[in-house]
Amino acid sequence: MPTILPMVLTADPERLRDFYVDALGAQVVERTPPEDDGDPPFFLSLRIGDSALGLIREAEPPAGNRVLLGIDVADVDALLDAVRSHGGSVTGGPTDMPWGMRVAHVSDPDGNPINLQCPVEG
Repeated sequence: MPTILPMVLTADPERLRDFYVDALGAQVVERTPPEDDGDPPFFLSLRIGDSALGLIREAEPPAGNRVLLGIDVADVDALLDAVRSHGGSVTGGPTDMPWGMRVAHVSDPDGNPINLQCPVEG
């Protein structure tokens, strides 16, 4: 378990799970309650690369975005169609930044902001 686990509050953790798994290659590593219980998940832990992300079911999540996720990917441009086709949106970029990263601003299906980033090829 990481020392810090970013968590996203959502009314539909399964929808966000599908987005992060299908669009960004995450893997589900924990589900509470277990799937064989038959109940919808209250908590999902996802692994994206060497990092973890928690999804928490909240009947009425607070308004506004309180988390910005930065996710390192192999190719920002190659993922933008997957983001759109899995319910997310592209809100900016991709743009080559002066510090050597290519960044695209996207949102997951709940509107949570994400920066997809990879080194600028040079």
